Amino acid sequence: MSITYTWVIGQMDCRPQAEGQTDVVFNIHWRVNATDGTYNATNYGAIGVPYKADEPYTPYTDLTQSQVIGWVQAALGAERVANIETGLANDIANQMNPPVISPALPWAT
Repeated sequence: MSITYTWVIGQMDCRPQAEGQTDVVFNIHWRVNATDGTYNATNYGAIGVPYKADEPYTPYTDLTQSQVIGWVQAALGAERVANIETGLANDIANQMNPPVISPALPWAT
């Protein structure tokens, strides 16, 4: 089973002014979509990303989704990212072979 994971940024919360910069991102709402082409699973969350005045600043209008996904994954940490993707793979596996089923009642017609 080959699963494709797609990280998506749904929203970024900003402070209008911080440390002499404008529109400074401090919270990112993210989602991970997983699919094997037939079955799908999603995980989502939000994570804070503190701005540090001594680090390079990218103006809000110049941010790319790839850059922000990198921030999210760095803030989550490699182990948490792997756990999220493993959980999604397990969700898809459970859709393929449900661990619990609810068949029709034998006396129902």
